Amino acid sequence: MSTVPEGYDPHAFAPFAVTVDLAVFTVRESRLHVLLVERGEDPYKGHWALPGGFVLPRESAEEAARRELAEETGLTQNTVSAFHLEQLRTYSDPDRDPRMRVVSVAYAALVPDLPEPRGGGDAARAQWWDTGGTGPLAFDHDGVLADAHDRICAKLEYSCLATAFCPAEFTLGDLQQVYETVWGVELDRPNFRRKVLTTPGFVEAVDGPPRRTGGRGKPAALYRAGAATALHPPLLRPEGRTS
Repeated sequence: MSTVPEGYDPHAFAPFAVTVDLAVFTVRESRLHVLLVERGEDPYKGHWALPGGFVLPRESAEEAARRELAEETGLTQNTVSAFHLEQLRTYSDPDRDPRMRVVSVAYAALVPDLPEPRGGGDAARAQWWDTGGTGPLAFDHDGVLADAHDRICAKLEYSCLATAFCPAEFTLGDLQQVYETVWGVELDRPNFRRKVLTTPGFVEAVDGPPRRTGGRGKPAALYRAGAATALHPPLLRPEGRTS
């Protein structure tokens, strides 16, 4: 453990807190949803906000983010560790929190459909919200949510991130629904299928019987996420249409 250098005054600068905020997305009922919590304490008591909390003295920001994600979803740390979680950006406006100077490291998390969440920490309750109808959020969380949505929309074009929204085994229809839901567009099924299957390492077929999807057509083949992390060539959004 390092020691404070001789002559250095650790109190020379005003103290401030570091928090994490989480934009946790999932696809439910063919709509993109985000996890929100109703604040049970001031400031913004009774308002909806992104889940998050203060970084503890002996943990990293990512450790704090995964801890908060486990608390809000009711899942174990081991389960949460398998979810896609990436750092979004740092929010450091001096007046973003009325309590004191608070710098927040924001993360975006992508999870398959989960059971109803539970409120943890100072949250009165937690709930999945359609991203199209969240209303004004506490603090600067409207901007954080917008930035996170923009990030995942862009990353779906050039990475295999869409599979993080799917269960371990999925159909190409399931995967297409993720793209259509996040982007807010309708994609041509044969063209989408061709692009996915000709992109090296995007998906791999699962051995075993195909799965019935509830329609009148033949059962659909099952796939799992492949070994690739980037899409070559990228799977671009239809021109002129955004989410």
